Amino acid sequence: MCSPEEAALLQLEEVFSATLARISNRVLQPLLTAEPSDPQGRECLRLLQQLHGCAQQLWEVTERSLRALRERLRHPDAIGLESLLLLLEADHVLQVHMEYIESYTSCVVVQAFQKAAKQRRYWRGQRKALRQLLWGVSPEGSMGTALVQALRQPLTHHVQKYALLLLSLRDTIGECHPARELVVRAATLFGDLHSFMKQALDQAEATQALWLTLSSRLRDALCTPARRLLQDSQDVPVTVTPLRAERALLFDDVLVLLQGHSVHTFDLKLVWVDPEQDGCAAHLLTPEEEFFFGSRSPQDLVVWRHMVTQAVCQALRGKKDFPVLGAGLVSCETPTCRSGAYTFLAEGRLCQATYEGEWCRGRPHGKGTLKWPDGQNHVGSFCQGLEHGFGICLVPQASEDKFDCYKCHWREGSMCGYGICEYGTDEVYKGYFQAGLRHGFGVLESTPQAPHPCKYTGHWERGQRSGYGIQEDGDRGERYIGMWQADQRHGPGLIVTQAGVCYQGTFQADKMVGPGTLLSEDDSLYEGTFTRDLTLLGKGKLTSYGFTLEGSFGSGAQRGLYTQGVLDMATLPPDPSSTCKRQLGLGAFPVESRWRGVYGPFWDFVRAGCPGDLQEALLGFHVQSLQELRESQEYLCCERTPLDDSVGRMEDILEEVAQHREPEALQQCLRKALSSSLHPLGKLLRTLMLTFQATYAGFGANKHLQGLALEEVKQHAQELWAAYRGLLQVALQRKGEAPEEEEDVETRTRQVHGLVLPLMLPSFYSELFTLYLLLHEREDSLYSQGIASLSLFPDTQLLEHLDVQKHLWPREDLTLTSNQRHSLVSATECLQKIITTVDPREKQEALERTYEEIEATVSQALGQEHKLPMDDLLPLLIYVVSRARIQHLGAEIHLTRDMMDPNHTGGRYDFLLTALESCYQHIQRDGRHASTAHLPGLQGALVARPPLDQA
Repeated sequence: MCSPEEAALLQLEEVFSATLARISNRVLQPLLTAEPSDPQGRECLRLLQQLHGCAQQLWEVTERSLRALRERLRHPDAIGLESLLLLLEADHVLQVHMEYIESYTSCVVVQAFQKAAKQRRYWRGQRKALRQLLWGVSPEGSMGTALVQALRQPLTHHVQKYALLLLSLRDTIGECHPARELVVRAATLFGDLHSFMKQALDQAEATQALWLTLSSRLRDALCTPARRLLQDSQDVPVTVTPLRAERALLFDDVLVLLQGHSVHTFDLKLVWVDPEQDGCAAHLLTPEEEFFFGSRSPQDLVVWRHMVTQAVCQALRGKKDFPVLGAGLVSCETPTCRSGAYTFLAEGRLCQATYEGEWCRGRPHGKGTLKWPDGQNHVGSFCQGLEHGFGICLVPQASEDKFDCYKCHWREGSMCGYGICEYGTDEVYKGYFQAGLRHGFGVLESTPQAPHPCKYTGHWERGQRSGYGIQEDGDRGERYIGMWQADQRHGPGLIVTQAGVCYQGTFQADKMVGPGTLLSEDDSLYEGTFTRDLTLLGKGKLTSYGFTLEGSFGSGAQRGLYTQGVLDMATLPPDPSSTCKRQLGLGAFPVESRWRGVYGPFWDFVRAGCPGDLQEALLGFHVQSLQELRESQEYLCCERTPLDDSVGRMEDILEEVAQHREPEALQQCLRKALSSSLHPLGKLLRTLMLTFQATYAGFGANKHLQGLALEEVKQHAQELWAAYRGLLQVALQRKGEAPEEEEDVETRTRQVHGLVLPLMLPSFYSELFTLYLLLHEREDSLYSQGIASLSLFPDTQLLEHLDVQKHLWPREDLTLTSNQRHSLVSATECLQKIITTVDPREKQEALERTYEEIEATVSQALGQEHKLPMDDLLPLLIYVVSRARIQHLGAEIHLTRDMMDPNHTGGRYDFLLTALESCYQHIQRDGRHASTAHLPGLQGALVARPPLDQA
């Protein structure tokens, strides 16, 4: 059985459907034929077209509901109550009604119906249709008012009846009825719709009345169809200070303060009501203004505070509150943090700039984008209105269609910390900033295609090169290594040219002053004074092979280089230690302070407790290529590690450091750390690699810089170990454990040479070994000639030639398994392994195994264990060296010795290196003739040495 309420609903829907059809076809449709020429007329036509569309949708939904009711009444047993459209799709039906109400009230606000009433021809044909829609309309009434009532009255009546019938239906059906929940919900929704409609109509009428009281200028500036008046200070008095506004108008989207002829408009999405104010005033914050609402009546002030808060919250939600303003408001406060867009108008650096992003209490705060009309923009993090954190800034160049692109960390509005800046001049700077200027370590590099290609790697101070730095000048083909001050070379410095010439001296205001040293590629030495362009001028002494020239030097356009002095042709050749192997720069630039700008940020990071959110700002980040830097401003944001990941990764790193302190675990931990570009130690190592390559690769590959490079590598190893210890202390502190005790010198040296140096040396080995090759090029050339001569001897003849005692020769009938095989061939293979590794310790161990193989070979030949004295060892070792044919053996020997743990000095490894070096020198000196007559001299160098097992 169907209830009487369902029958009443059917009747109500039939009447409403017919009414909507008449409204759409007889009232609204004829209005759409007009073609107004003025902007206001066109706006009214648009609103009427929108209303006609909403009326059509409402009619279609009513028809669907009507069909469902008819089916239900025809087949009450087969079709349940829950199948009614009004219950099944209550939300959709409600939405269609709300859209019609919104469209209707928009027409009311701008008086679209009154303006349409001016169409006389229309009204003569539609008066009868309007009268059919209205009950009790006065014939003397305004035609515009009649049209307003014709569209409002049926809807108001229909919604009110809906709500009453659904409430009655709810009371009729039982508690256990399957459709009860749907009926209850629909009754609640349409009851709320009635409240929503009443508020919407009241707001529309109040807004329409307001526009009639304002001047045309204000009306044109403020009036929009969607805007609704919520509060007027003429109805509820309020004062505004310090703006002294004469009238305050609160709309559903903006707050308007009228002050004489001035209109102050504030977007409600960017208005904050301070909850901490007392009952005497309400404090409001906006991006550029802050003011107070006050009132003689505390109750009026409460009303304004409450209405502004509700309006702000509704504006932030982006849709009208349902059923009434403030419904569903959890808090009585406006949200502190929110998102929005605003264009700054006040004079200052942000004038005309538009910020879009996150806000907090009237200030940009969080992620956002700041754009200026001239094309400058900043994308990144903000804090209390200032750039703070990582950001990307594009600054257009005035003269050309190019931009400077800054990808940096910012602090309180200025670049501070690590950044990458690509300039419109095609220069790129990667390094640190402070107060918006380059400060600390950084690299400034131009592209190879630039008119004057150059690269500076070093320290900066307040935007200028200052401190230790390296500059490479592509045009001049030279590299300067030394001190800077105020963007000029100042203090001790070196110049290395592409031709292999080296200058060392003192610079002042970018010029070399006082005496200096020049070393040419052929090892000629000049000591004296120079001109600015490093031409010999003044008193000096020139030493070369076969002569010494001391006197006054000069040069001229016609005469070239000339001198007046004493020429000594009887001078002995210069001491190789003072010319060929003379090292420059030692003592001029203390290695401890040479790269303090690289270590400084790391220790700042450690002292701060290794916070993950500061890791990039202090330790830097890496990008792929300059081309990608140019292509997209957003690129780096995507490449960088998200902040949450950085914090979490730092926690994991410190946990791993604290857990892996045993020798083997520590070695694996350090290897993993140094090989990772995301680990603090790995980032530090990569920066040190960059400085090393900038100094000693290319032009810097000069033998006179080998000592400078060597002490840098050793210093880096010590600093990396200290850096690990710093991370360990932070890790232990976070775990609440006691810090480790300070190391003694011997322990520190052992850890540096045993753990750190082998792991970090591959990063510097190529450039460092090249310097050793150049330094020992002559000796290695003589050694190669000696090897070539000795290789002409068969094995037996060579052993005899080297005066190896025959009872020590391997027996021809010696037969052993592969595991027992001991021969000079095996010793040769062992020695060759020193060139397969860059680890000095592994080179020393390969040399040690070579000696053991030689000794095992002799023991097998004698049939008993035998310890070789040095007199017997050296000839056999020369044999093994000659057969190993290791290239650049001199460079290998000296690099291995220089990198040897100081604790091993005088020990087994030291002794073996000395023996190998003696063989190397013997092959140089006597290799071409390979005469054993020279061996006594060789043995004499190691006279009174005990057998190696006793060394």
